[in-house]
Amino acid sequence: MKLQPFKKAIVSILIIGSIGMPPMNAEAAASPNAIVMAASLNVRSKPEMQSPIVGSLKQNTVVVISQESYGWIKIKAGNTSGWVAGQYLKMLNVNNSDKSTKTSVKNNEVTMKGSTTVLADSLHMRQGPGTQHAVVSVLTSGASLAVLDRQQDWMQVRTKDGVSGWVLSKYVGEKSNDTVIASSSSKGLKGKMIVVDPGHGGSDIGTQGKKYGSHEKSLNLSTAQYLVDKLRQAGAQVTMTRTGQEENPSLADRVAMSQKKQADAFVSIHYNSSPKANSGTLTFFYSNTKDMPLARKIEAQLNRSLDLKSNGISFGNYHVLRENARPSVLVELGFLSNAKDEMLVKSSSYQKKAADAIVNGLQDYFRG
Repeated sequence: MKLQPFKKAIVSILIIGSIGMPPMNAEAAASPNAIVMAASLNVRSKPEMQSPIVGSLKQNTVVVISQESYGWIKIKAGNTSGWVAGQYLKMLNVNNSDKSTKTSVKNNEVTMKGSTTVLADSLHMRQGPGTQHAVVSVLTSGASLAVLDRQQDWMQVRTKDGVSGWVLSKYVGEKSNDTVIASSSSKGLKGKMIVVDPGHGGSDIGTQGKKYGSHEKSLNLSTAQYLVDKLRQAGAQVTMTRTGQEENPSLADRVAMSQKKQADAFVSIHYNSSPKANSGTLTFFYSNTKDMPLARKIEAQLNRSLDLKSNGISFGNYHVLRENARPSVLVELGFLSNAKDEMLVKSSSYQKKAADAIVNGLQDYFRG
């Protein structure tokens, strides 16, 4: 898959834990922080298992990320720098090194302008009043916020933990029985709004099969159509970001549809590519709190149901996930660069199985 402008091929070198590795060449925010989850994590000189070990990091060490490549992440922590396997890192929502993410003044130096509550399932807090600013945290429904300032459609707020930033005013306020931004409380898929995103389209074909010449954009659309049919049969409300081969909405438009529809879940369908002989599926998330629970449920069903192996779940810094305030995942359903994968995934039987697995994963997610 070639998700513009961020998406490149990912090579799963070593996926052991339930948290998979980040995608190759995924767009990284400026000096993002992460924390080491393993008891001891080897740091290597190059992004490969055979390269020399240049250091070791203890659990809970905070590192600064500078680059991602083939499932490995280049980090720096103190005097130690090198490459580590990404599944042993947990991305931090707040960049503590950025002075703008925390209120550094005392309470008596801030003119408070009231308080408010997060109404959306999840809400991006940004460094400034606009979507062009970096996300510093993802707030959950019901979080209480102190209001510091207002600017047109944006509100500057501070959390109880002292993290400050800007949020869209329409997603905060006083809770009431009329609030419809939060997800429906019903179990299962009945009545849920699902936005299905067939990646690429139009002149952007995505990746292309090396043996049979399959176009990713076509496989994405046909798989998405099977998924939509099965979701509707399960009682869900469904919207697609594109319904035809020649359509290619921008990444921002795809996210805007998710926001406008107040999606209970956003699922982006793709097929993968790699310069190496990789095979299988991979499920991407961006936010640990907003997206990871959904990614885990869908990945578990893909792993259980498909003839291709699952390579787990992985952090993915993609626009349709990063800029999406709704629970979102991006699924890679096989490698078109692998002849055996391509032969399998271009069949309608495989695509229907994949659609069934995603539906079952969504059912599990909404059942809690």
